[in-house]
Amino acid sequence: MKHRIRQTLLLFSASVTALQTARYSAAYGAEVTAHVQIEHAAKEAKTRMADHSYVVLWLIPGAGNDPELPIAQPVTHYRLLQHNKEFSPHLLVVPVGSNVEFPNRDPFFHNVFSWFNGKRFDLGLYESGSSKTVRFDHEGISYIFCNIHPEMSAVVIALRTPYFGVADSEGNVAIRDVPPGNYELSVWAEGGDPDELKKLARHVQVASGPQDLGLLHIDTDLQRMKHKNKFGEEYAPPEPSAY
Repeated sequence: MKHRIRQTLLLFSASVTALQTARYSAAYGAEVTAHVQIEHAAKEAKTRMADHSYVVLWLIPGAGNDPELPIAQPVTHYRLLQHNKEFSPHLLVVPVGSNVEFPNRDPFFHNVFSWFNGKRFDLGLYESGSSKTVRFDHEGISYIFCNIHPEMSAVVIALRTPYFGVADSEGNVAIRDVPPGNYELSVWAEGGDPDELKKLARHVQVASGPQDLGLLHIDTDLQRMKHKNKFGEEYAPPEPSAY
Protein backbone atom coordinates (compact mmCIF):
# COMPACT_ATOMS: atom_id res chain seq x y z
CA MET A 1 0.00 0.00 0.00
CA LYS A 2 2.76 2.44 0.98
CA HIS A 3 4.56 1.65 -2.28
CA ARG A 4 1.43 2.44 -4.33
CA ILE A 5 0.88 5.69 -2.45
CA ARG A 6 4.49 6.68 -3.05
CA GLN A 7 4.15 5.86 -6.78
CA THR A 8 0.98 7.92 -7.00
CA LEU A 9 2.66 10.87 -5.28
CA LEU A 10 5.63 10.64 -7.64
CA LEU A 11 3.35 10.59 -10.68
CA PHE A 12 1.37 13.53 -9.30
CA SER A 13 4.60 15.45 -8.65
CA ALA A 14 5.83 14.74 -12.18
CA SER A 15 2.51 15.93 -13.63
CA VAL A 16 2.66 19.16 -11.62
CA THR A 17 6.26 19.76 -12.75
CA ALA A 18 5.31 19.17 -16.40
CA LEU A 19 2.36 21.54 -16.05
CA GLN A 20 4.54 24.20 -14.45
CA THR A 21 7.11 23.82 -17.24
CA ALA A 22 4.39 24.14 -19.89
CA ARG A 23 3.01 27.25 -18.19
CA TYR A 24 6.50 28.73 -17.93
CA SER A 25 7.13 28.06 -21.65
CA ALA A 26 3.80 29.59 -22.59
CA ALA A 27 4.44 32.65 -20.45
CA TYR A 28 8.06 33.28 -21.36
CA GLY A 29 8.54 31.43 -24.63
CA ALA A 30 11.70 30.09 -26.19
CA GLU A 31 15.00 31.69 -27.10
CA VAL A 32 15.70 31.63 -30.83
CA THR A 33 19.35 32.20 -31.74
CA ALA A 34 21.46 32.56 -34.88
CA HIS A 35 24.97 33.56 -35.87
CA VAL A 36 25.70 36.07 -38.63
CA GLN A 37 28.78 35.90 -40.84
CA ILE A 38 29.35 39.04 -42.91
CA GLU A 39 31.43 39.03 -46.10
CA HIS A 40 32.58 42.51 -47.15
CA ALA A 41 32.89 43.36 -50.82
CA ALA A 42 35.54 45.95 -49.91
CA LYS A 43 38.22 45.22 -47.32
CA GLU A 44 37.78 48.39 -45.30
CA ALA A 45 38.15 47.27 -41.70
CA LYS A 46 37.57 50.73 -40.22
CA THR A 47 34.15 51.25 -41.77
CA ARG A 48 30.84 50.80 -39.98
CA MET A 49 30.29 47.62 -41.97
CA ALA A 50 33.09 45.89 -40.05
CA ASP A 51 30.66 45.71 -37.14
CA HIS A 52 28.12 42.88 -37.15
CA SER A 53 25.76 44.88 -34.94
CA TYR A 54 23.89 46.43 -37.88
CA VAL A 55 22.04 43.20 -38.59
CA VAL A 56 18.45 42.61 -37.39
CA LEU A 57 16.39 39.40 -37.41
CA TRP A 58 12.68 39.31 -36.61
CA LEU A 59 9.90 36.74 -36.49
CA ILE A 60 6.34 37.39 -37.66
CA PRO A 61 3.58 34.91 -36.71
CA GLY A 62 2.77 32.89 -39.84
CA ALA A 63 -0.12 30.87 -41.18
CA GLY A 64 -1.46 27.77 -39.43
CA ASN A 65 -0.57 27.13 -35.83
CA ASP A 66 0.59 30.66 -35.17
CA PRO A 67 0.52 32.57 -31.88
CA GLU A 68 -1.18 35.92 -31.61
CA LEU A 69 0.93 39.01 -31.16
CA PRO A 70 0.84 40.24 -27.56
CA ILE A 71 -1.38 43.15 -26.60
CA ALA A 72 0.33 46.38 -27.61
CA GLN A 73 2.36 47.92 -24.82
CA PRO A 74 2.64 51.68 -24.21
CA VAL A 75 4.94 53.05 -26.89
CA THR A 76 8.31 54.15 -25.57
CA HIS A 77 9.79 57.50 -26.59
CA TYR A 78 12.98 57.17 -28.65
CA ARG A 79 15.75 59.57 -29.60
CA LEU A 80 18.23 59.94 -32.46
CA LEU A 81 20.74 62.53 -31.31
CA GLN A 82 22.64 64.66 -33.81
CA HIS A 83 26.11 65.44 -32.53
CA ASN A 84 29.54 65.73 -34.15
CA LYS A 85 27.84 65.30 -37.54
CA GLU A 86 26.60 61.85 -36.53
CA PHE A 87 23.32 60.26 -35.53
CA SER A 88 23.43 58.39 -32.24
CA PRO A 89 22.51 55.58 -32.13
CA HIS A 90 23.01 54.67 -35.77
CA LEU A 91 20.31 51.96 -35.62
CA LEU A 92 16.95 51.99 -33.84
CA VAL A 93 14.35 49.19 -33.83
CA VAL A 94 11.01 50.52 -32.59
CA PRO A 95 7.37 49.36 -32.35
CA VAL A 96 5.04 50.75 -35.03
CA GLY A 97 3.51 53.97 -33.71
CA SER A 98 6.62 55.08 -31.84
CA ASN A 99 7.71 58.71 -31.68
CA VAL A 100 11.37 59.37 -32.39
CA GLU A 101 12.88 62.69 -31.35
CA PHE A 102 15.68 64.26 -33.42
CA PRO A 103 17.47 66.80 -31.18
CA ASN A 104 20.22 68.94 -32.73
CA ARG A 105 23.19 69.19 -30.36
CA ASP A 106 25.63 70.50 -32.95
CA PRO A 107 26.48 74.24 -33.12
CA PHE A 108 25.02 74.49 -36.64
CA PHE A 109 21.90 73.65 -38.67
CA HIS A 110 20.75 70.19 -39.71
CA ASN A 111 18.04 69.05 -42.13
CA VAL A 112 16.94 65.48 -41.34
CA PHE A 113 15.01 63.67 -44.07
CA SER A 114 13.97 60.26 -45.36
CA TRP A 115 12.57 59.92 -48.89
CA PHE A 116 13.15 56.19 -49.13
CA ASN A 117 11.42 53.03 -47.84
CA GLY A 118 9.51 53.18 -44.58
CA LYS A 119 8.48 56.55 -43.17
CA ARG A 120 8.97 59.49 -45.52
CA PHE A 121 9.55 62.92 -44.00
CA ASP A 122 11.54 66.13 -44.27
CA LEU A 123 12.13 68.10 -41.06
CA GLY A 124 13.59 71.13 -42.85
CA LEU A 125 16.34 73.30 -41.41
CA TYR A 126 16.48 73.58 -37.64
CA GLU A 127 19.08 75.16 -35.44
CA SER A 128 21.34 74.08 -32.62
CA GLY A 129 19.51 73.29 -29.38
CA SER A 130 16.17 72.62 -31.06
CA SER A 131 14.44 69.30 -31.70
CA LYS A 132 11.78 67.78 -33.93
CA THR A 133 9.79 64.54 -33.62
CA VAL A 134 8.58 61.97 -36.14
CA ARG A 135 5.92 59.30 -35.55
CA PHE A 136 6.78 56.03 -37.30
CA ASP A 137 3.20 55.01 -37.89
CA HIS A 138 3.64 52.09 -40.29
CA GLU A 139 5.91 49.09 -40.63
CA GLY A 140 9.09 49.46 -42.64
CA ILE A 141 12.76 50.38 -42.85
CA SER A 142 13.58 54.10 -42.94
CA TYR A 143 16.99 55.27 -44.14
CA ILE A 144 17.65 58.68 -42.64
CA PHE A 145 20.11 61.35 -43.75
CA CYS A 146 20.96 65.03 -43.36
CA ASN A 147 20.53 67.21 -46.45
CA ILE A 148 23.54 69.33 -45.43
CA HIS A 149 26.04 66.73 -44.23
CA PRO A 150 26.29 63.68 -46.56
CA GLU A 151 28.35 61.71 -44.02
CA MET A 152 25.38 61.51 -41.63
CA SER A 153 23.12 58.44 -41.79
CA ALA A 154 20.88 56.35 -39.56
CA VAL A 155 18.30 53.58 -39.85
CA VAL A 156 14.96 53.21 -38.05
CA ILE A 157 13.18 49.86 -38.38
CA ALA A 158 9.53 49.97 -37.27
CA LEU A 159 8.06 46.52 -36.50
CA ARG A 160 4.67 45.19 -35.43
CA THR A 161 6.25 42.15 -33.82
CA PRO A 162 8.16 42.24 -30.51
CA TYR A 163 10.14 39.14 -31.53
CA PHE A 164 13.35 40.58 -32.92
CA GLY A 165 17.05 40.54 -32.17
CA VAL A 166 20.03 42.75 -33.08
CA ALA A 167 23.38 41.09 -33.68
CA ASP A 168 26.18 41.82 -31.23
CA SER A 169 29.71 42.74 -32.33
CA GLU A 170 30.54 39.03 -32.73
CA GLY A 171 27.54 38.31 -34.94
CA ASN A 172 25.41 36.54 -32.32
CA VAL A 173 21.65 37.16 -32.40
CA ALA A 174 19.11 36.18 -29.73
CA ILE A 175 15.33 36.58 -29.96
CA ARG A 176 13.89 35.91 -26.50
CA ASP A 177 10.49 34.95 -25.11
CA VAL A 178 9.10 33.60 -28.41
CA PRO A 179 5.89 31.59 -27.88
CA PRO A 180 5.73 28.18 -29.60
CA GLY A 181 4.22 28.37 -33.09
CA ASN A 182 4.89 29.10 -36.75
CA TYR A 183 6.77 32.21 -37.84
CA GLU A 184 8.26 33.87 -40.90
CA LEU A 185 11.88 34.98 -40.46
CA SER A 186 13.03 38.31 -41.95
CA VAL A 187 16.61 39.60 -42.11
CA TRP A 188 18.01 43.10 -42.61
CA ALA A 189 21.68 44.08 -42.82
CA GLU A 190 23.18 47.46 -43.62
CA GLY A 191 24.79 47.32 -47.05
CA GLY A 192 23.10 44.00 -47.82
CA ASP A 193 21.56 43.25 -51.21
CA PRO A 194 17.75 43.38 -50.68
CA ASP A 195 17.19 40.45 -53.06
CA GLU A 196 19.80 38.33 -51.29
CA LEU A 197 18.36 39.22 -47.87
CA LYS A 198 14.94 38.06 -49.06
CA LYS A 199 16.46 34.69 -49.85
CA LEU A 200 17.40 34.33 -46.16
CA ALA A 201 13.73 34.64 -45.17
CA ARG A 202 12.13 31.34 -44.30
CA HIS A 203 9.49 29.56 -42.29
CA VAL A 204 10.46 28.81 -38.69
CA GLN A 205 8.58 26.51 -36.33
CA VAL A 206 9.37 27.37 -32.72
CA ALA A 207 9.01 24.71 -30.04
CA SER A 208 9.06 25.22 -26.28
CA GLY A 209 12.84 24.86 -25.93
CA PRO A 210 15.85 26.82 -27.24
CA GLN A 211 16.20 26.85 -31.02
CA ASP A 212 19.25 27.63 -33.15
CA LEU A 213 18.71 28.91 -36.69
CA GLY A 214 22.34 28.24 -37.54
CA LEU A 215 24.80 30.35 -39.54
CA LEU A 216 23.58 33.11 -41.86
CA HIS A 217 26.02 34.34 -44.53
CA ILE A 218 25.44 37.96 -45.62
CA ASP A 219 27.32 39.88 -48.33
CA THR A 220 27.60 43.64 -47.79
CA ASP A 221 28.88 46.41 -50.04
CA LEU A 222 29.65 50.05 -49.25
CA GLN A 223 28.35 51.09 -52.67
CA ARG A 224 24.80 50.20 -51.59
CA MET A 225 25.02 52.73 -48.76
CA LYS A 226 25.66 55.74 -51.02
CA HIS A 227 22.83 58.26 -51.27
CA LYS A 228 21.85 61.58 -52.82
CA ASN A 229 20.29 64.63 -51.19
CA LYS A 230 16.57 65.09 -50.64
CA PHE A 231 16.17 66.48 -54.17
CA GLY A 232 17.65 63.33 -55.70
CA GLU A 233 20.83 65.18 -56.63
CA GLU A 234 24.48 64.80 -55.74
CA TYR A 235 25.61 66.74 -52.67
CA ALA A 236 27.36 69.98 -53.45
CA PRO A 237 31.07 70.12 -52.58
CA PRO A 238 31.45 71.42 -49.01
CA GLU A 239 32.24 75.10 -48.66
CA PRO A 240 35.05 76.26 -46.35
CA SER A 241 33.59 76.40 -42.85
CA ALA A 242 34.59 76.46 -39.22
CA TYR A 243 32.47 73.28 -38.88
